[in-house]
Amino acid sequence: MSVQHGTRNDSDLALKIVIAGGFGAGKTTLVGAVSEIEPLTTEARLSDAGSAVDDLFGVDRKTTTTVAMDFGRITLREGLSLYLFGTPGQDRFRFLWEELTLGALGAVVLADTRRLADCFAAVDWFEHRGLPFAVAVNRFPGERIVSVEEVAQALDLQDGTPVLLCDARDRESGRAVLLRLVEHAARARTARLLA
Repeated sequence: MSVQHGTRNDSDLALKIVIAGGFGAGKTTLVGAVSEIEPLTTEARLSDAGSAVDDLFGVDRKTTTTVAMDFGRITLREGLSLYLFGTPGQDRFRFLWEELTLGALGAVVLADTRRLADCFAAVDWFEHRGLPFAVAVNRFPGERIVSVEEVAQALDLQDGTPVLLCDARDRESGRAVLLRLVEHAARARTARLLA
């Protein structure tokens, strides 16, 4: 059997990865860009009631939001697939994060420099749970380019936490972020086992 055509070997490895971050950071876009299957999304139109509690500063053209999760799959190499679970970005949906992160190898925190403070909650969440994560700074057209050093300092990240620039719309850019996360999580796991 091969990985092609949706078949799997018993020895194939599937890892769970969480894609988190603030409202409008590009989580659904990232999952959709890298997924080799039609992604499952739970997008709903923004309502007047929701706009009263959701801060739309910097994302005023956004018309939909994830209300449960996004799901996709990417095969990194034969025998190794990642199952991607995108979280909702608003605080009012945070209760879903516990279930979505259960059993995850690691997480990507997607950061939007227009609203960098929105990813603080995700950074804190993963740091407090000891779940390895990488920060992917999503580049939005027309926005000021910031360095990974500036982002790492602004987020007060622990040493060794990867910070990468990415374009959530671009498959190869998203794939590179996922590869870096898997490498980081593997090193963190090995360090824990040897400690």
